[in-house]
Amino acid sequence: MNHSSRRIFLRNTTLAGSALIAPNFLSCQQKTTPVLETYKPQILSTWNHGMPANNEAWKTLQQTGNIVDAVEQGVRVTESDPDNLSVGLQGLPDRDGIVTLDASIMKGDGSCGSVSFVRQIKHPITLARRVMENTPHVMLSGEGARRFAIAEGFALETEQLSPKAEAAYQKWLENAQYKPVVNVENHDTIGMIGIDAEGRLAGACTTSGLAYKMHGRVGDSPIIGAGLYVDDEVGAATATGLGETIIKICGSFLIVELMRQGRSPQEACEETVRRLVAKSKATIKDVQAGFLAINKDGAFGAYAVQPGFNFAQHHPAKQALVDSQSYFPQHG
Repeated sequence: MNHSSRRIFLRNTTLAGSALIAPNFLSCQQKTTPVLETYKPQILSTWNHGMPANNEAWKTLQQTGNIVDAVEQGVRVTESDPDNLSVGLQGLPDRDGIVTLDASIMKGDGSCGSVSFVRQIKHPITLARRVMENTPHVMLSGEGARRFAIAEGFALETEQLSPKAEAAYQKWLENAQYKPVVNVENHDTIGMIGIDAEGRLAGACTTSGLAYKMHGRVGDSPIIGAGLYVDDEVGAATATGLGETIIKICGSFLIVELMRQGRSPQEACEETVRRLVAKSKATIKDVQAGFLAINKDGAFGAYAVQPGFNFAQHHPAKQALVDSQSYFPQHG
């Protein structure tokens, strides 16, 4: 074959090959990222007790225009709910029969405050906000947090278990298992994140902690970056479930950083759950943890280790309780 014939052969071969691969190539090139649902303003919170909490948060946002006021007032509803056994002073006690509370609050500018291992304070979320606004610190704990509450004018509540918590505690004492059992549908904690119409973000997280925990145990809820993280430049995330597993991966901070790198809220929640599962392989079948996220555009996502996690959503077009997807499939 001479040089001229060889050039013609190569040209024709190239054109024929291009014709064969062009349709597939073009179809790949034309694929687009799915359009994400975005809503501003919007309030999201964990579990079904998030529905009444969201309603109060929404009402507060309409009245004051302040997203920090909104998330604080929203979770106060759950802290006051006499039927809730996982948030507030009516929650289940530790194994010594004492109720201790954890809470955190954070603004999108990085301001934050938290309290842990607090006794006799009805609204630890408000105390956490006072730490954020009235002290040079981020976290106060135990007796120090209680003393600060007294100085701030908080009333100390009588230290007595609610009737429901007392009955549950007495039943637990019959066997008093040292290791608490994590129910995959244990509606512990309320984590709330919100965005206003201008894109300002805030979050709040409050809990009575793991039922029958060792006295002095603190979970993820008051730890900035674990149970809650907010950044106006990126988005916000909150967590629920077995706090020890969430602390070990800095779960909420991880979600926000994944969104900073370009992941959608849903993708960030799913990757975070995968990392949690990888770090907890030996015990993962007994673990529930769920994550909820929103980005600065108002797109949202949620994902959990086990089925059973749901979240409440409130924006101008919708109020709903939404079932989250999970890493493990539905049992049975």
